[in-house]
Amino acid sequence: MREIGHWIGGAQTPGTSGRRGPVFQPATGEVQAEVALADPGEVDAAVSAAVKAADGWRETSLVARARILFAFRELLHRNVDAVAEAITDEHGKTLADARGEVTRGLEVVEFACGIPHLLKGEYSDQVSTNVDAYSFRQPLGVCAGITPFNFPAMVPLWMHPIAIAAGNTFVLKPSERDPSASMLVAKLYAEAGLPAGVFNVVHGDKTAVDALLDHPDVAAVSFVGSTPIARYVHGRASAAGKRVQALGGAKNHAVVLPDADLDNAAAELTAAGYGSAGQRCMAISVVVAVGDAADGLVERLAARASAIEVGPGRAATSEMGPLVTAEAADRVRGYVERTDARVVVDGRAVTVPGHENGFWVGPTLLDGVSPSSEAYADEIFGPVLSVVRVATFEEAVALVNANPYGNGVAIFTGSGAAARRFTREVSVGMVGVNVPIPVPMAFYSFGGWKDSLFGDTHVHGAEGVRFYTRAKAVTSRWPESAASDAALHFPTAR
Repeated sequence: MREIGHWIGGAQTPGTSGRRGPVFQPATGEVQAEVALADPGEVDAAVSAAVKAADGWRETSLVARARILFAFRELLHRNVDAVAEAITDEHGKTLADARGEVTRGLEVVEFACGIPHLLKGEYSDQVSTNVDAYSFRQPLGVCAGITPFNFPAMVPLWMHPIAIAAGNTFVLKPSERDPSASMLVAKLYAEAGLPAGVFNVVHGDKTAVDALLDHPDVAAVSFVGSTPIARYVHGRASAAGKRVQALGGAKNHAVVLPDADLDNAAAELTAAGYGSAGQRCMAISVVVAVGDAADGLVERLAARASAIEVGPGRAATSEMGPLVTAEAADRVRGYVERTDARVVVDGRAVTVPGHENGFWVGPTLLDGVSPSSEAYADEIFGPVLSVVRVATFEEAVALVNANPYGNGVAIFTGSGAAARRFTREVSVGMVGVNVPIPVPMAFYSFGGWKDSLFGDTHVHGAEGVRFYTRAKAVTSRWPESAASDAALHFPTAR
């Protein structure tokens, strides 16, 4: 059985804890590898390697850091297919979807290549007589990332390129369900010339997570995952004195007004709801059909959901792959079995010839879902699209704002006035207008509101740079003589 070890101090290392976890091929249900699960000692070895490399990397010039990031960017660009294939084989998503994931992560690397400009400070001449003031930003030290299974390349790439470009060293704890993408990235960093210990990967479960959250040499923690775990990570790491950004779960709504192009809306919502088998934190899981839009929209959604080609991620004809584990598939089926809503399209019995043991759930469409039901309240994280019917625009906005999550939302309309009002009134961090998955580009920042974010800063973009650095303000005077006019009163400008 192939074993996936850690990457510590610039080299691949075998696990020493004796604990292993299975890595499945979701399309067949077979165990294709075992991943080492780190114990606190292995986590400490990774952090120690990062500490050892920190001083040298911090003192490396901005231009030299940027050149390594440029080299890494070229290598990742050349190896998009290799990383995508590793994702498909362990996550299950289609190759086209996996390539898109890597490409969006690559955009953050390209943003980080501009670090000399992004870290420019401020300077004020003559703030007082013969006194100048300036500020600049410095790295934090060792930073850690704890990332989910659904985007094994993109989400880590939201974090470590910016942290490393800013002069930090990094320890990544990716999901143990699909660990190979992170190992490929580590090798590409080494090939690009990144010094040993600047980027490290440790695999594991809660034991490894807690070891990172508690480690005294870890200065900052970035996390993406479910809301309960985000809350836990934020609380435990904050209690240990660390800087924390913890992105939680979502229940993303798409409001469809009667004046919307229903054919376009149905096409976009089908892609947004069922892409990656619904295993996206930005997937649309609730369609809010307003007034007369409902019947025609449900009819169109049903036709499109029924036509989706479900199959192995490597098959050219597949539009949607399996779920990541058998437990995930069983959990999604359970929501459909318990619902009181009308099951318009039922994906529970979907099978794929030649892959009968895969973790399959087909596209599922529920109509007339009640906001008080568990299908509405919970983050199902599977290919289930729920339609909630409301009478007015005001009811739709109130429904979205009452939801505890605030990650992403969309509105489909032909009215600029309605769109503008919606974007201003809705209590959600990322909003799409006729765009169902409003994931910002790398030069903006990604993050939600309410129970979708714990901490003050979002990931990547300008907020990512601020998160991985801290400001230092300097007030400077170079007197021309030894004489001093110092006084005991509090200094003021003159």
